[in-house]
Amino acid sequence: MSASPGPDPIESGEHRTSVVGDLIRGAMIGVVETVPGVSGGTVALVVGIYTRLIDSASHVVSAARRLVGGPDRLAGAAAQLRAVDWKLVVPVLVGMAVAVFAAAGPMANAVEAHPEITRAVFFGMVLASIAIPLRMAGVSGIRWPHALAGVAAAALAFWLVSIPPTTLSPSPLVIVLAAAVAVCALLLPGLSGSFLLLTFGLYEPTLRAVGDRDLAYLGLFALGMVIGVVSLVKGLQWLLHHRRRITLVTLTGIMIGALRTLWPWQEEDRTLLAPEADWPLLAALAAAGFVVVAALAAVDARLARRSTRVS
Repeated sequence: MSASPGPDPIESGEHRTSVVGDLIRGAMIGVVETVPGVSGGTVALVVGIYTRLIDSASHVVSAARRLVGGPDRLAGAAAQLRAVDWKLVVPVLVGMAVAVFAAAGPMANAVEAHPEITRAVFFGMVLASIAIPLRMAGVSGIRWPHALAGVAAAALAFWLVSIPPTTLSPSPLVIVLAAAVAVCALLLPGLSGSFLLLTFGLYEPTLRAVGDRDLAYLGLFALGMVIGVVSLVKGLQWLLHHRRRITLVTLTGIMIGALRTLWPWQEEDRTLLAPEADWPLLAALAAAGFVVVAALAAVDARLARRSTRVS
C-alpha cells in the first residue's frame, strides 16, 4: 500500500523553496522558539512551509506506526518515508538545531535583562503575522461559523496564557510531559512552546540544559517531543486538508489571543499593566517588528504568485 502524497505546495497556498532558503527558515524557527510568547509555527506560516512540514511529520508518524503494527511493516514504512519532503525537512531541522544551540543562552539572557524590549519587538512581528493564515483561508470565503470558531479560539488562548507561572521540579516525568505539551504549541501557530515551559517553570532549566549539553535532560525532553508530535500531528494534518478554512481561522484566533503574552508591560504573575513612560521607544520597536514580518509576507506572496504562473 503506497502513501498518498500531500497536496502540491502551490495548491495549499505555499511555494517551492531552496535548500539554502530552508536552512534560513529553519534557523528562524529555532531562534523564535527560544523566546517565550513566539511560536515556531507562526514563523513556518509566514515563510510558507507550514502545511508541508505538517504533512511530512504525519508521514513520519505513519511510518513508525507501520513498523510497529504492520501489515507489510518494512514496505509500508518505506512508502511513508518516501512521501516525506526530505528536501524541505532536513535543511529546516539542521537550521533549527544550529539556531537553538547558538541562540539559547544569549536569548535567555536577553529575555531576562530586557523583557519589555523583546516582548515589544515580537508583539509587532506576531501582529503582522495574523494576516498570513487569513490570506491562506481566503477572507472572502469566511462565514459566521468560521468567525465564531476564531473568536472562541482567541478567548481560550487568552485565558491559557493568562495562567500565572509555577515552578515544577524537573523530574523525568515532568520533563517528558512538559516537552510533549511544548511541542504541541510548536505545531500550533500562536502558542509558544517556550512560553508554556515558562509557565511550568522549566524555561530556564531547559535552555541551560541546551547550553550545557546536558544529554540526560535533553534525551527526556526529546522523548516528550516525540510523544507530543505523535499525539497531535495526524489530526492537524486532516484538519488542514479537509476543514482548511475553519482550521486556519481558528489558528488565527489562537494567534490573536496569545498576543497577550507579548504585551510589553506586565507583572511577573502576568497581570497586564498600562503603558509606561517608555512607550514611544517600545511602540517604535513593535512597529519595526511589524514592518519586517509584513515585508517577508509580501515577498512570500509574490513568490507564491510567481510559482503559480510558472506551473
